[in-house]
Amino acid sequence: MAEPSAAGVRVRLWDGPVRVVHWLLAILVAFSWWSSEDHLNWHRWSGYAIIGLVLFRIYWGFAGGGAARFASFVKGPKAVAAYAATLGRREVSTTPGHNPLGALSVLAILGVLLVQVGTGLFAVDLDAFEGGPFSDRVSFDLGRQIAEWHELSFRVLQALVGLHIAAVLFYLIWKRSNLIRPMITGQRVLPADPGLSGAPIWRLVAGAVLAAAIAWMLSKGFRF
Repeated sequence: MAEPSAAGVRVRLWDGPVRVVHWLLAILVAFSWWSSEDHLNWHRWSGYAIIGLVLFRIYWGFAGGGAARFASFVKGPKAVAAYAATLGRREVSTTPGHNPLGALSVLAILGVLLVQVGTGLFAVDLDAFEGGPFSDRVSFDLGRQIAEWHELSFRVLQALVGLHIAAVLFYLIWKRSNLIRPMITGQRVLPADPGLSGAPIWRLVAGAVLAAAIAWMLSKGFRF
């Protein structure tokens, strides 16, 4: 429910699932980076957790409510270009949820995370001692090639994360819009109530169970 504020209306923007996924992904990506050399067992489990979170976020982009839905923020080329033309203005951004440019960043990060974890499932190390749960389904040479793709996709992910952080700082300094606080509290002050609706709890439970089940099956290499 929206609450009146001196600067506008305080609305509940980001729901709990979106915020939890956002911060867990940030923590787990950093943890996966740290554990990639000397703690490969932890690295694998971190990857399984990441794929579960990404699958849930994709599900929630269709089944969630309000600003979580892809339909609420993914726009066409004209909308993206029109929004890009406003970046030079210092006016406060009042877009509820992700803006059209930010939507591209969200889709890119989710896509690269899928590639990152997907390649990790098949990757093989140099001595063939360590590998993902599907590494025995491919040849050693192909497993090594996939390992190189795994490394390359992480470099792309690093660039996207750097761009994301730069964008947050740009909005904080230039646009005078704090994008971090709403991702922590879930609330933001807007000129008017955008009328964002929530989603029933059964969708949350169903999505969490489904994503966890798929991540578990992937961790087992579909061997039961």
